[in-house]
Amino acid sequence: MQIRAATRREVSLTNGDARARIALRGAELRRWLTAGREMIWTPDPAFWADAAPILFPVVGWTRDGQTRVGGKTYPLGLHGFARHCDFVVEEQEKERVVLRLDDTEETHAQYPFAFAFRVEYALEPDRLTIRLHVENKGVAPLPYACGLHPGLRWPFDGGAPADYSIVFDEAENPDVPVIAPGGLFSAETRPAPMRGRALPLSSEVFSREALCFLEARSRGLTFAREGGAALRVELEDFPHIALWSRPGAPFLCIEPWTGCGDPVGFAGELADKPSMRLLAPGRRARHAARFSLVEDGFDALGEAGET
Repeated sequence: MQIRAATRREVSLTNGDARARIALRGAELRRWLTAGREMIWTPDPAFWADAAPILFPVVGWTRDGQTRVGGKTYPLGLHGFARHCDFVVEEQEKERVVLRLDDTEETHAQYPFAFAFRVEYALEPDRLTIRLHVENKGVAPLPYACGLHPGLRWPFDGGAPADYSIVFDEAENPDVPVIAPGGLFSAETRPAPMRGRALPLSSEVFSREALCFLEARSRGLTFAREGGAALRVELEDFPHIALWSRPGAPFLCIEPWTGCGDPVGFAGELADKPSMRLLAPGRRARHAARFSLVEDGFDALGEAGET
């Protein structure tokens, strides 16, 4: 049963001492408190005005802010429109909520498809799971991409930002796409400063653009400082992993994606854009990410096998 929430602006979850707060606008996570640590950064327009937007029905920039469906052109900008829409509460328990967005005349003007898009949050004492559910309510295949864009506090466990590393579960190709003007993905690559499976973090790492590991081998990664607590991220059906911040900003975005920005020069149909999923009529798809705080300490570079 769908619960209309015309006067509500947020929903809150609790589980033991853990807390989460989610805005109905964009189904955006605004707070995650676990083990006494605030994990989501407080937006500051001087750096970035968002906290953790949800990405749908595209990920990344589209060429000239437009897509093409059936020979017609539609305005569809960065990361799609879900982050600007009001969701409704479909299900809610103390530690879990499902928020829903359905297609409307307004969404058809940007994306001419019938869909239901659900964002599910499940809170445990030391873990937050986010699931994205996509449903095709139409009679034609549904092209879509979706993703998460959480701004995590950096540092979140004391120390300096440069004390932290990202450690992938598998050895990743260090050559990441160069992002061209307009946010488009070029065929050119550049090397990420990897040390084995580890990416030591600093502001300089993000001085140019996001690091986008397309078709990543890893289904999980760890964000940690030497000897401190660790944030484990485990992914289900998110093939791409992007890392993004801005120089001097106290956040790091760890972004699971199913899709990515338009390639330079792309002028094809939305369904033909690289990494778009095609969902058959009447079918549903699920994508998930689990964020877990591990208190036992972590030797990031040692575990990664520095080379």
